[in-house]
Amino acid sequence: MTNKSRSRLDWSSLWRKEDWLSVWLGFAILAVAAAGIITWIPELRLWTTDVTKAFPAGAEYFVALLFGFLLVSIIGVVAMKEKARSFAVSFPLIFFLSFLSLLIAKQELIGKQYGLEFALWALVLGLVVNTIVGTPKWLQAAAKTELFIKIGLVLLGAEILFNKILGAGVYGMIQALIVVFSVFYFAYWLATRIFKIERRFAAVLASAVSICGVSAAIAAGGAVKGNKKHISYAISVVLLLAVPMLIFMPLIARAIGLPDAVAGAWIGGTIDTTPAVVAAGSLYSKLALEIASIVKISQNVLIGVAAFILALVFATRARGNRKESKPSKLEIWYRFPKFVIGFIAASIVFSVILVPALGPKSVDSIVKITSGLRGWWFAMAFVSIGLTTKIKELVKIGKGKPFIAFIIAQIFNILLVLFIAYAIFGGIASI
Repeated sequence: MTNKSRSRLDWSSLWRKEDWLSVWLGFAILAVAAAGIITWIPELRLWTTDVTKAFPAGAEYFVALLFGFLLVSIIGVVAMKEKARSFAVSFPLIFFLSFLSLLIAKQELIGKQYGLEFALWALVLGLVVNTIVGTPKWLQAAAKTELFIKIGLVLLGAEILFNKILGAGVYGMIQALIVVFSVFYFAYWLATRIFKIERRFAAVLASAVSICGVSAAIAAGGAVKGNKKHISYAISVVLLLAVPMLIFMPLIARAIGLPDAVAGAWIGGTIDTTPAVVAAGSLYSKLALEIASIVKISQNVLIGVAAFILALVFATRARGNRKESKPSKLEIWYRFPKFVIGFIAASIVFSVILVPALGPKSVDSIVKITSGLRGWWFAMAFVSIGLTTKIKELVKIGKGKPFIAFIIAQIFNILLVLFIAYAIFGGIASI
């Protein structure tokens, strides 16, 4: 749509477009949780060999959860004037595959020791179904990747509380700021200038390696309106590299004699998934675990800042030919992904209004519920990506260049963080 055709505001986009619908539905979920209407959701627990241990409250509660997600989703489907009946018929299978991904990730060896998160399994399960039998048209009706991801991202905003930012510590935030901006710039420059990777894809890769892996890749992909295959590619690389880093980084840190605080800051600033950070920190020492968690939290809270900046930059750049005229303010507004507004608004409401009004403990209990629901939305999004992506297409992306670029950026990240961790936690500011 050209600038001329957007000379007037399209008010129907507030209730017809996926961008805005994800904000309203996300806010509705947050409001229901904050009002105490939802006080508990069924959770899967860690299990080793007996899978029944994963269901402490009974499997029947997950059926109720299925209908809850179906109700919320179908509101969006109806608002977008899509076929609600087709969606309702196929949605249970999306939910079931998501359930399986969460269940696999709760296996103690897979999830706790190796840190392989549900996002990887959700993507794999979707790809397996798509590769072996092919995704039928009736199932594609429920593969609402964008809607699921954006609702989850709005819920994620409520988890980024200002009091946690302050609690993360000055040292952790200083390291996070230096690392995130330095590594992002290097990774983006490397991907676009050296490997000639498309800039939206480069932004997703750079966000994943510099901030916090999966969540950052999702947020960046939405902010720049990137290709969903590129987002799934970045997440796959992040999760696969997390395993060797989890194993070898504590060993290397011990071999070179890093102090506990420095080792923790190094682990927290380089490993890109939170479960893997916790596992690696635990392998070193209790202090290393604490510092690693502080640094990781500090990086996580920068997701919203990064998403906002990326959204603004990519919205204000003209598309296609460089000679294209500069977009108008209204055009920029249309290009700007609305979930970023929802993300930031959720963070502000929970931090500025709810924490003072209800207290940190009450808000933490609310966030525990919303973060659990957010995990389900993300799982369904990645199942949907898998169901609509061919493995051959995923492997062929960039002919190996994105993978090499990511590896080089991660090596740069590892070396830079080691230097900064020594300077902040072991030298300049010994703790």
